Amino acid sequence: MIQHSFRSVALAGLAFCVLMMAVALGLEHIGGFEPCPLCIFQRVAVIAAGIVFAIAAIHSPAGRVGKVIYGLLALIAVGTGAFIAGRHVWLQGLPADEVPSCGPGLDYMMEILPMQDVVSMVLTGSGSAPISISPCWAFRYPPGR
Repeated sequence: MIQHSFRSVALAGLAFCVLMMAVALGLEHIGGFEPCPLCIFQRVAVIAAGIVFAIAAIHSPAGRVGKVIYGLLALIAVGTGAFIAGRHVWLQGLPADEVPSCGPGLDYMMEILPMQDVVSMVLTGSGSAPISISPCWAFRYPPGR
């Protein structure tokens, strides 16, 4: 069995986070897709995981306790992102008559509401995700054609 160093595993996790952010930003800026609040929350979770992986790779603890702590921190960040992604997919899979109404934009909510209310509003329902994207969106450029 191949034994990988802690640093190489952390760097692989960091590289994957960088790749996910590159794809997300490419879809936004090149592909013309506007991110919904859930998309932005997913990006925050990916960035948080990337930061944990970067610090873990730089520190590269020798002891088991440090490795477990970095692993748990990364698991929390990745788990949060997976939960948000699951909620996002669930919302997009709802029939059209059951999709919650679109709320205000995230920047507007951040200006007028406390953070706890913003998180609650975004996670309890936002129909602002692009429900009509077909599974073949990756092969259409520009979107909608």
